[in-house]
Amino acid sequence: MENILAFVEAVLDQSPVWSIVVLVIGSLFLILWLVKRGIFFYLRRLSNVSRFTLDTILLDSASRPITLVIIAASLLLGKLVLVRLVDDVSAFEESFSVVSKLALILAIITFADKFSRESLYRYSNSSPMLRSSGNLIRGTARVIIYAIGSLIVLSTLGISITPIVASLGIGSLAVALALQPTLENFFSGIQMLADKPIRVGDYIELDSGEQGFVEKIGWRSTWIKMLPNNIVIMPNSLMAQSKIINYYYPEKQLSVPVDVGVHYDSDLEHVERVTLEVAREILKTHKWGIDDYETFVVFHTFDNSSINFTVMLRAQEYFNRFFIKSEFIKALHRRFAEEGIVIPYPIRAINVTQEGSLEAVSKTSFIDQNA
Repeated sequence: MENILAFVEAVLDQSPVWSIVVLVIGSLFLILWLVKRGIFFYLRRLSNVSRFTLDTILLDSASRPITLVIIAASLLLGKLVLVRLVDDVSAFEESFSVVSKLALILAIITFADKFSRESLYRYSNSSPMLRSSGNLIRGTARVIIYAIGSLIVLSTLGISITPIVASLGIGSLAVALALQPTLENFFSGIQMLADKPIRVGDYIELDSGEQGFVEKIGWRSTWIKMLPNNIVIMPNSLMAQSKIINYYYPEKQLSVPVDVGVHYDSDLEHVERVTLEVAREILKTHKWGIDDYETFVVFHTFDNSSINFTVMLRAQEYFNRFFIKSEFIKALHRRFAEEGIVIPYPIRAINVTQEGSLEAVSKTSFIDQNA
């Protein structure tokens, strides 16, 4: 407060000098601002033809902070002019330094805030996960940047921040204990955003049995749209601890195994050849098949009434596998009927003679007992 009063008294005593100083500072600011405008105009023309987005983000983020830097530079240059005009500048020097430092600090804070928001906004367009949780991340980053900046400003003004930091530490501990479940979900959501085990639009299955499409990954929960058209909302802490099958990772295409059984009297070479012909035709003609996939047949089991084998198909994504499998089964059944290949079904033989003998013995014993 004493420095401010001394500064005001010095200004009143040196009014003509201050008019010159203000004129010099204003002129310097105008010149530097015009130079900045010209440079930015040229750089923006270059960025418009560039393939990179980072240069555009940097230009958008640096425009206002550089204006604050120009203000700080103008004040410092104005102080140099004031030194030549006034013998005692002790009352002005500290004020000029503080204002210049504050302008530089505000420039850094403004740049960090704008750069983080612009980066998240631009890159969220190509990332569904960032798009669904972008507001949360931007808000968190902004709070952190302005909190740190406020502490630096207070320290620059000569205000002790030690009690504030201590109070914030105690308050943060109390809040963390009170919001432990919420914070657990929050950091689990951040972990999923960073690790990317799932993405918005993926078809997943949890170890608890739920399966469906990922609709949204929020700061507290993940929304899963199931096939019956209902939504399961899972806390992020449970998602982070669950075993997840992601049917869309690393790619959407997946193999579709189909189990088939044929009669023991069948010619297996003929069966394999016919099955492969049907499988290749389905993969080539069906809209959700992968026509260049090398399908194959593997015989693996001597069952009670059939020799079992598996034919491997491939679908474009998980949900399409049902239709691929259905069309293949219908086509294979029709072709087996044409080729005379029998698909057996379990038959259980009943020994009627033995059952009749036991019944006759029982009736004879009953007559002997009643005689």
